[in-house]
Amino acid sequence: MWWLYFKSDILFFFVYHVIGYRKKVVINNLKLVFPQKSTSEINAISKKFFAHFCDIIAETIKSITISEKEIRKRFNVTNIEHLKPYYDANKSILLMAGHYANWEWSGILNRMMDHQAHAVYKPLRNKQMDAVVKKIRQRFGGVIVSNKLVVPMLYRKKKKDVKTLTYILSDQSPKDGHYKHRDTFMNIDVPMFTGAEDLAKKLDFAVLYLHVEKVKRGYYAVTFKTIAEHANTMNDFEITRKFYNLLESQIKEVPHLYLWSHKRWKLRI
Repeated sequence: MWWLYFKSDILFFFVYHVIGYRKKVVINNLKLVFPQKSTSEINAISKKFFAHFCDIIAETIKSITISEKEIRKRFNVTNIEHLKPYYDANKSILLMAGHYANWEWSGILNRMMDHQAHAVYKPLRNKQMDAVVKKIRQRFGGVIVSNKLVVPMLYRKKKKDVKTLTYILSDQSPKDGHYKHRDTFMNIDVPMFTGAEDLAKKLDFAVLYLHVEKVKRGYYAVTFKTIAEHANTMNDFEITRKFYNLLESQIKEVPHLYLWSHKRWKLRI
């Protein structure tokens, strides 16, 4: 891994100092959500973000060859027993996560599940890159499902009484006009995806949050946190709000680990 992180350092030099990839987007996002921070503080977070971002690229590439033993050591689940009551109750689980710390190594979770594990993704236009992404994310036995196909798939599994655990990155920005709810994310009014909540409520899944912390370079601690034991008993949009509360708490604590390079606040009011 040391050789991989050496390459990550070189990549960081070019991305941050030479190319300036999405540097304005990152700075503008940070200024927007942290108006109280000084210019020097914003620049420091930005620089740390790009260093971490390059590590994520390196770690994603390493996913192609990393051994199960090695990734289990580096992506350490601290409370796998948290899932047992849901297994015992024969209840399917929807696992919500954000683009925080390392979301690409979550594929190893499939090796730890009693339920069938699925991950939802949006297919890439480039078919070769799409095939690579699917290969990486399915390497440890999980099933990658298109965001357009996941709903009918889970309905079929429910009818057959097959219990599942479905992983969804839930902090993306919906297209303009393709949403039904707005709320605040880091105190900014934005549209929200509510598909994960809607699905969980219709099928009465348990809803959990995947809390990932970076312990040190190349090492992460993973904790499951409950959002809803019975989704269909929750008020409308309550699950979505609880998810964002958990994600915001992590961002405020260690801001540079969030994916600031995407335009999450582009449809803000």
